[in-house]
Amino acid sequence: MATTDITALIDYYVREKDLTRDRVIQALEASFLTAYSKMVPGADRIQNIHAVINTQKGTVKIKADMTVVNDEEMADSFNEIPLSTAKLICAKTKAEECNPGDVISVNITPKDFGRIAVQTARQTMQQRIRKAEQEMLADVFRDRTGEVVTGTVRRYDKGDVIVEVDKYEGVVPQRQRIPGEDYNSGDKMRFYIVEVRDGVRGNELILSRSHPNLVRRLFENEVSEIGEGLVKIVNIVREPGYRTKLVVHSDDPNVDPIGACVGMRGTRVKNVVNELNHEKVDILEYTEDKAAMVTDSLAPIEPVKVKVDKEARVVTVIVEDDKAAAKAKGRKGQNVRLTARLISTPDEKWDVRVEAHDEQESTRSSAREGAAELVQVLGITKELAASMVAAGFTTLQGIAEYVEKGDLVDALGISEEEEQAIIEKAKANC
Repeated sequence: MATTDITALIDYYVREKDLTRDRVIQALEASFLTAYSKMVPGADRIQNIHAVINTQKGTVKIKADMTVVNDEEMADSFNEIPLSTAKLICAKTKAEECNPGDVISVNITPKDFGRIAVQTARQTMQQRIRKAEQEMLADVFRDRTGEVVTGTVRRYDKGDVIVEVDKYEGVVPQRQRIPGEDYNSGDKMRFYIVEVRDGVRGNELILSRSHPNLVRRLFENEVSEIGEGLVKIVNIVREPGYRTKLVVHSDDPNVDPIGACVGMRGTRVKNVVNELNHEKVDILEYTEDKAAMVTDSLAPIEPVKVKVDKEARVVTVIVEDDKAAAKAKGRKGQNVRLTARLISTPDEKWDVRVEAHDEQESTRSSAREGAAELVQVLGITKELAASMVAAGFTTLQGIAEYVEKGDLVDALGISEEEEQAIIEKAKANC
């Protein structure tokens, strides 16, 4: 291999792969050792062998560190050298006189090694450089987990998208991609760094387009108030490619957290939406009131009623009709699923249900609730309470203010004493 060949090869990898010169030379030396082992039978028995590349002279030598032994005691031709031969080498190199037990460096390069070795070395060089790249990749990105970077799509490899980031290759697995999103060679996109892991290809930079924190980082970059700490992102839930719900809060009463994230004329949120390939983004203000959070999350649908069952951890939203219910639930129930995740915590999983309003059931429910209140406050039987509700005496206030003497006697067939007791209790509790 000529000087220019070695120099050009080293310069290419230093320039194109962003590797240090020392790393490239180390990889090239390892490639020549591989070539030597394939050319020389028994080379694997040599214990201390190394390749020496002189980039100035354009030479490659294979050398072994051998132990000097007396001629008649030599037993291992791969790792020992007879004293007589050693003296000739020392005299030729003008080294100090060598004696048995000394270790000297011996040139064991075969004839025509350069020509034959270059072919083998070229085949193994890519693998060595790849390993060096992986080591560099780990050094560069291990501490950058959680950042957002801009990458260029290069190709598909066994179902994964390969992306170039700062001259290194990152991998976007299927589960980290946005469903339905196209990844064409040359496309520039922003990716979330998930991790650097030891995969089937060695060290792999795992990138994501579907991670919820991609949305978090994009808003942090767009909204200066988040960077300044005036607006906090409380929670993010996401179904990639469909919708993201972002919950924000500000301790400063003079700061509108939703307005800050939306930006003037919607420019800030539009920039994020465009980066997410037009994924819908809902921005909500945080409140501890789960009914209010659910109502805001399902907007613009206005519920007829919202019931919160803390014991069962269920929020039931009653809407006007089936059409409104379908719109509130979203495509395949995605909107209501995201809302449930939004109000859940690591310790408490909540469910959100959307039901169409039923007039008859609503009337029956109100009647049941009214009768239960009459039983509890007036101390009457369930049967009498049900009869009162059926007769139109449904509320304590109505009984206290509008019922006259004889009304309950005539309608319910009770005694005047019972009527008087009911009216007095109603007035006392209003």
